[in-house]
Amino acid sequence: MLAPLTMERLLALSAIPACDISESARAMARMSLFDWLTVSRAGSDQPLARIIRDLVAAEGGQPAATVVGLVPRVPARAAALANGTISHALDYDDTHFAHVGHPSVAVMPAALAVGEEGDRSASAVLDAFLLGAEASIRVGIVLGRQHYERGFHQTATAGAFGASLAAARLMELSRDETRHALSLVGTRASGLKSQFGSMGKPYNAGLAASNGVEAAALAKRGFVSCDDGVGGPQGFVDAHVDEVFESEAWSQDLFLFENVKHKLHACCHGLHATLEALRDLRRRSALDPERVAQLSVCVNPRWLRVCDIKAPRTGLEAKFSYTMTSAMTLFGVDTAAEHVYTDTLCRDPRLVAFGKLVDVRADPGLSDTAARVWVELTDGSKLESTHDLAAPLPLAALEGGLRAKARALLGEAAATELWSDVAACDRLSARALGHLLNR
Repeated sequence: MLAPLTMERLLALSAIPACDISESARAMARMSLFDWLTVSRAGSDQPLARIIRDLVAAEGGQPAATVVGLVPRVPARAAALANGTISHALDYDDTHFAHVGHPSVAVMPAALAVGEEGDRSASAVLDAFLLGAEASIRVGIVLGRQHYERGFHQTATAGAFGASLAAARLMELSRDETRHALSLVGTRASGLKSQFGSMGKPYNAGLAASNGVEAAALAKRGFVSCDDGVGGPQGFVDAHVDEVFESEAWSQDLFLFENVKHKLHACCHGLHATLEALRDLRRRSALDPERVAQLSVCVNPRWLRVCDIKAPRTGLEAKFSYTMTSAMTLFGVDTAAEHVYTDTLCRDPRLVAFGKLVDVRADPGLSDTAARVWVELTDGSKLESTHDLAAPLPLAALEGGLRAKARALLGEAAATELWSDVAACDRLSARALGHLLNR
């Protein structure tokens, strides 16, 4: 199936003047920047972070951009690979449900690396990120849910186009050069859901960022692609889906990115509506998990193939488990604290026993962002709660949640300092912004 309008719409998006970008969109982009820096720094001591840093440090090259947790600077493409991977290590970054992808971890590392390399302003980086993230969302909608259900990780596939657009904008490519960059990244975009629950999932985000930088850098040097490797014949869309949703993707006004959702639990975003519904039950009824005879959870069918590991063996698998995170919530284990997701947790007899009481069901009538839970108590009484993440969250409430998350991950002083720096990012250079990764 072809998507003949998408390339032209992407090119138009890449050329939007800074003065035409709304302040409300920029405000949300700053929230995501703060959140991305937070989770990048918090994830910098993970085993996969050390491995990916070792790789890019060993390769050497031009010292152009910053990697979290690494003193020497590295080439832009290598920095994008490392920072994209590391920032998704905790799976605690933002999500956009229109295409079930994580925009920041795919696009922000590419924008920052190219911005540092070219000595651009932090404002230019933020605008390029916003437009790149918007592109990834639109391409994700074009590809539709079948693409995701088939096994592709849209953070990586759709995200690569956003990373390429952001890099092309910061490199100030011409319209034709940007076309080549977008077409070239179409032959590089990749990422599979089979990697969920392993180091391969965050690696997908790093690949998207790196591929975007590479494609733009090649186009800048005169590397020529086919006319349309995105929506043209045998292009990325044609090769990966049987049905396209181009009109749905491009009929909506800017900026869809403003509907991005930020994680306030350190686990797969598909679990969050369920956890919020359970937290509501605990607040309303002082629910005692020892009195629960059965817990029924209803969610959109797609999540059963993403985060329904019935008997997680590792802390990482627990982040993709309705049974474990539901038990954690009702037993008062803080699901927002990343450090609690351990292998030992998965052997806690209370949580394991409770997990066997959890029945997870598919309900096609529920949106991706919604969940409904029923609790049957041992005395025969029943409790019910629903939650939908799509409900708008005031910016002040979002700020409070993200700053609390940063305090939990980085400590009070570091979180406060980081918030002040991001709030003043309009006065920073891209290189100063990169410095925040290692402050």
